Amino acid sequence: MDYNLVINDKTFPVTLEIQDKNRCAVSIGDKQFSVGFDRIGEHLLSLDVNGKKINTYIADTPEGKEIFFNGKSYLVVDADALEQRGTKKSGGGKSSDEVTSPMPAVVIKVMVKEGDMVEKGQGVVVVSAMKMETTLFAPFSGSITKINVQAGDKVMPGVILVDIEKREENA
Repeated sequence: MDYNLVINDKTFPVTLEIQDKNRCAVSIGDKQFSVGFDRIGEHLLSLDVNGKKINTYIADTPEGKEIFFNGKSYLVVDADALEQRGTKKSGGGKSSDEVTSPMPAVVIKVMVKEGDMVEKGQGVVVVSAMKMETTLFAPFSGSITKINVQAGDKVMPGVILVDIEKREENA
């Protein structure tokens, strides 16, 4: 099966070949993956990607599928379905520019303080869901302007955990 998927505003050709009940071969662009999968819960999958175990959370959003995979959040939309409906995705999903939990979770650790400078991809908060700890990363470089949670807080998807003021590229 061939797809054109928009992943965080970039379109990729994806080929999926089912090999058996819980295994498939996936090609994303020129990269090849062997993927085994088991459903753990309604929105949680355990994946075996080229021999590496990765728990993955998937949720439906109005913009598309929000997929939390290997410590990062991705908004995935079927580009062909968008074209058939005659609509275009406008801008990135909020999750790609904000530090939010991808699933109901408990905050384990806040790794930054207000006023700290962070780089894109730097860990800022650790959350735990279903006995799995996940580090949430800064989506861009900037300054921490507000911490909205503390260790022990229960959080829901979409709740902004840390406010970051984006650093200007020329600064």
